[in-house]
Parts: sequence; structure tokens; C-alpha cells
Amino acid sequence: MRFNSAILLLGAMSIFALDGVADDHPVTVEKHGQDSKLKLEQVISGHLAELNGRYKLRVTEVTYAPGGFIGAHHHAGPGIRCITAGELSYEQADRTTVYKTGDCFFESGDITHTAHNHTDGPVILLNFEILPASWAGPSAIPVPKQP
Repeated sequence: MRFNSAILLLGAMSIFALDGVADDHPVTVEKHGQDSKLKLEQVISGHLAELNGRYKLRVTEVTYAPGGFIGAHHHAGPGIRCITAGELSYEQADRTTVYKTGDCFFESGDITHTAHNHTDGPVILLNFEILPASWAGPSAIPVPKQP
């Protein structure tokens, strides 16, 4: 797959991830001992003209205190997560994966998951994601209601 096609696919996935998010959902997802700090946000511009002004790249540093968690959620767009400190338990309906310092993984945005810090030290991760250019606020969104 060419780089250009891969970027377009990721951008399209960010739009599809928003499908089914209704206005009556709460604005936030349950969390405790989790803090997010925006590190960078930039609307895309450059040689990929079909993406320019339509999407943005965002990097957020997320810290989970010992015992910290975020409840069931999706993301507004796809992205890569990289653990820079600690061990994060990433829980989906059918499996739990423990990511350790130095590990990176991909999230499509449309898979229900939770994350927990079951250790006695902090977990820090960098969250790199593609979002619609107009997206404001956190990218973690409540799980859409099933029809």
C-alpha cells in the first residue's frame, strides 16, 4: 500500500469511527486517576492536498496513576499509542493485553476497550491520532448505543 493510500485510509477511518455517536451521549467517559495533556495539534497541510485542511494530527500525553483507569470507550479517530513508562492493561471484550515501556500499538477507534494501571507506579503513554480538523475536546467517546 502506498503511503498516500495509507493516510487516506486512516483519515476515512476517523470519519467512520464517528458513525453512531448520538447527541444524547454523555460528553465524557468514566475515568479515575487518568490525566491527559495535549502536546501538539496541527491541521494537516503539505503535499497530500486531498487531506489538507480536512484532518489534524494530535499528540496527547496520558498518565495513569496507580489504580487509574478509563472506562469503556471508542476514539473519534484512529491512532498509534506508545507506552513511555510503566505497564498498561488494555482490555477488550475477548482479550487483555499488557503493554510495557517501549511498546507501541494501533487503535482503529471503533473497538470498545478499557485501560487500567494495575501496578504501583505511573503509566505514561503518547497517543498519536488523526481527527477531523474541526474536532474539539477529548477523542475518547462513549460507546455508541446499539439500535
